[in-house]
Amino acid sequence: MKILITGGAGFIGSAVIRHIIDKTDDQVLNVDKLTYAGNLESLKMIDGSPRYEFRQIDICDAESLKQAFTSFKPNLVMHLAAESHVDRSIDGPAEFINTNIVGTYNLLEAARHYWQNLGEAEKSQFKFHHISTDEVYGDLEGTTDLFTESTPYAPSSPYSASKASSDHLVRAWQRTYGLPTLITNCSNNYGPYHFPEKLIPLVILNALDGKPLPIYGKGDQIRDWLFVDDHARALYKVVTKGKVGETYNIGGHNEKQNIEVVKTICQILDELQPKVDAQAYESLITFVKDRPGHDLRYAIDASKIANDLGWIPEESFETGIRKTIEWYLENLEWCRRVQDGSYQRERLGTTE
Repeated sequence: MKILITGGAGFIGSAVIRHIIDKTDDQVLNVDKLTYAGNLESLKMIDGSPRYEFRQIDICDAESLKQAFTSFKPNLVMHLAAESHVDRSIDGPAEFINTNIVGTYNLLEAARHYWQNLGEAEKSQFKFHHISTDEVYGDLEGTTDLFTESTPYAPSSPYSASKASSDHLVRAWQRTYGLPTLITNCSNNYGPYHFPEKLIPLVILNALDGKPLPIYGKGDQIRDWLFVDDHARALYKVVTKGKVGETYNIGGHNEKQNIEVVKTICQILDELQPKVDAQAYESLITFVKDRPGHDLRYAIDASKIANDLGWIPEESFETGIRKTIEWYLENLEWCRRVQDGSYQRERLGTTE
């Protein structure tokens, strides 16, 4: 199979590409704009594979997308390219509207025109898989409620509203034009190669540098945590085995309060790399003013993907978070190069 993946230099996208190149015989075209959160060093280990190709393309560039479809001739599309950081969406929503909504529209149109001109056999094989988030569902009020595939949308932030909009576009292109689409909505991902602005890598790196560990409000927000390699397996399962027109929720079965997550990281760091002053890393925890519109609880019902496609996560939070911390301790140079962009410049032959 030939799979066109957008956003393949990002956290989840790079995990998907590593999984495909390592575990299958499929070919991959990675289409990525290379924003601040996309980094090709996350794909360094498979960069020389003859089944992998990278092209620097902005999904808002309709002509470049068209050329990519025409030359690569994909059987499958996995759309992961997105602006995804909630705090950034509050400070500057325009980029989220442009990338997540307009960019998705451009990709849908490129895929539709390509698909409509395929032969019948190729047409029947083609799928467009849109990767979304559980944040489109908004906030859960109860302590036992779960997001299902039929939960009404109620996004709270500019980020989640833009992702909800893109989900609606994908469903409309399937309903109106017959484009064979699938959608997945996932819970919070974590694991190796995560860009350092997100909660878990930020806490790890701040702790190692002796910096404050900022926690919004009381830290009582609850999230379901999904190890990124488990998510990559699920996404490949959906795009290859999922039923066209369906939505699948993907969760890790690991609900944790943010404060629990941070304290767990601190306790593991105390064990693996104690502070030189012998104080506990928890002493660095600092509570800060909560952000606007902060949802209290997300939790996924992932029974559909388990029952229909046989996918369940392999990692518990306890095993996954330890693997994640160990990886960061062993790859601090990667973090530095991602943050300063040095590998990116070397790979692309630029100096700025």
